[in-house]
Amino acid sequence: MFKKGRLKTLFSAAFVCFGLLVIAPGVANAASYKVVKGDSLYTISKLFNTSVSAIQSSNNIKGTVIYPGQVLNVPAATYTVKSGDSLYLIAKKHGISLDSLRKANNKWDDMIYPGQTLIIPGTSSTSAGTSSGTSTSGGNGAKAVVSYSESDVDLLARLIRAEAESQPYEAQVAVGAVVINRVQSDEWPNTIKSVIYQKIGNYYQFSPVENGWINRPATDESKKAAYAALYGSDPSNGAIFYFDDSTTNKWIWSRPIAARIGRMVYTY
Repeated sequence: MFKKGRLKTLFSAAFVCFGLLVIAPGVANAASYKVVKGDSLYTISKLFNTSVSAIQSSNNIKGTVIYPGQVLNVPAATYTVKSGDSLYLIAKKHGISLDSLRKANNKWDDMIYPGQTLIIPGTSSTSAGTSSGTSTSGGNGAKAVVSYSESDVDLLARLIRAEAESQPYEAQVAVGAVVINRVQSDEWPNTIKSVIYQKIGNYYQFSPVENGWINRPATDESKKAAYAALYGSDPSNGAIFYFDDSTTNKWIWSRPIAARIGRMVYTY
């Protein structure tokens, strides 16, 4: 039997602990991440600043196979959206990039609402952007291979959708990579917008610009593919051209083939 004074002390301690739990609902050592198309244990480990083996251990995974829709426990905090919040402000508050916040939550639009719970991935000491509104770094120190703005991401994603919406995700990333490869080359314009809208003679370099398909809104998948290309993923193996394998253009078929994904062909 407890003495009255000791019982009071234990009750007070329990009340304080409960109060801490109520006051700080957004702090957690682990969060649930839903796997999306294109994910791998490696890319997830980089996003959450952990290791493949740690994810395997915490989720009782024997091999490396994961599938879209699978829910994984990852080392991350969570944050409950408050009135007046935006994705940009939340990312800034936690010292992470907007890109990593989007990736962790598979959130490619800007719509959030009070009470919504977001995953906060690993932080980075690298700035998420520059005063000009362009970005060169992502969460966990990930570096974009070229500078870009949010409008660049949207434009690149719209091109990807127009060119490869019906093709595998890897082919969509490769389309984005071709644009990035041109930006990085001395032989082409040095910005995403100028590459996509480039016109040589009377011909646009990308047919969706000419036929208007570039104006269709980007999809979540095409935005994800755009970000993947911006952060160095290149299934095209350095290609600077691509085309559908149904084309009969002899000149484009004569170029060295770098990769073939789905019905898309990528050449140097």
